[in-house]
Amino acid sequence: MTDRATLSEIAAEQRPRRADARRNFDALLAAARDAFAGKGVDASLEDIARQAGVGIGTLYRNFPTRRHLFETVYAEEVDSLCRLTEELSDVPAWEALTSWLRRFVDSTVTIRAVREALRDESEVFVTCRRSMLDAGEPLLRGAQTAGQARPDITFDDLLRMVSGIAGAAFTDTAQRDRVLDIALDGVRTGGAGQ
Repeated sequence: MTDRATLSEIAAEQRPRRADARRNFDALLAAARDAFAGKGVDASLEDIARQAGVGIGTLYRNFPTRRHLFETVYAEEVDSLCRLTEELSDVPAWEALTSWLRRFVDSTVTIRAVREALRDESEVFVTCRRSMLDAGEPLLRGAQTAGQARPDITFDDLLRMVSGIAGAAFTDTAQRDRVLDIALDGVRTGGAGQ
């Protein structure tokens, strides 16, 4: 069994079978994702349930512990990034790589908050990290093979650079995106305009 299959199983095994229960589950995940991105992992579970339009009992039926909610939100975010790789399969190599990295940056606030709560010890964290690398590495290799990305960097290097940008304080997302563009110009063979 591959890490990718394991990640999909982590994300799918939680999902209820009944349509109404699935809607509640999805609403709770969306509310938790927003709450963790905005308030960090100390966000109130009662507020998450209220935002999702369900009672606290429904939250606990789906996520018996706070850690369980963290792991599920984290696995769902990473699974979404991994699925995006598949959606980008017909996109030109450089565009596919930068599209994936931009989505990664958008997800980082939630991913970072939850990862810090899990303290990198979680089996889910290890599986997710491996899945993220497995999904993104072919995008960089594709851009390198096409002569569009520097051959002397690894995907781990790239993720660390982009994570640093995502974690910095900016006046707004436009400034963050501008800084990301500048950094990616340094990754692209020949720099900007090629």
